[in-house]
Amino acid sequence: MEIQQVTSAGVAAAVVVQDGRVLLIRRRVPEGVLVWQFPAGKVEDGETAEQAAVRETLEETGLTVKAIKLLGERVHPKTGRLMSYTAAEVIEGEARVADDEELDAVAWVAHSEIKDYVPYGLFEPVQEYLDGALPREA
Repeated sequence: MEIQQVTSAGVAAAVVVQDGRVLLIRRRVPEGVLVWQFPAGKVEDGETAEQAAVRETLEETGLTVKAIKLLGERVHPKTGRLMSYTAAEVIEGEARVADDEELDAVAWVAHSEIKDYVPYGLFEPVQEYLDGALPREA
């Protein structure tokens, strides 16, 4: 009898920055208090978190992005899911609702607006990355 290893591949999120703003998406069906979030989805067999973040961004928003670096992983305090966060940059495309079964809006959000979209705060390594990557309005 073979022993199966149980692994939860988790969910990979892309933190996409372009022109001084970060990309957020709004799901048709919110996950509790999670209304606006980063493009994200389940990591598939044989995929790295970075590859999943790139793929999910393309599937959800039509943007082709390139992974820059893995920002961190955690068990999400609101969903209990294993999450990984990957910084990514846009290679080509315009952000839009590419998967209208899952999403109903996309937004490019300035640093000063993040708390309006995500009032409960961001994962600290993600916030630190955005603090450095996004200009702050005077």
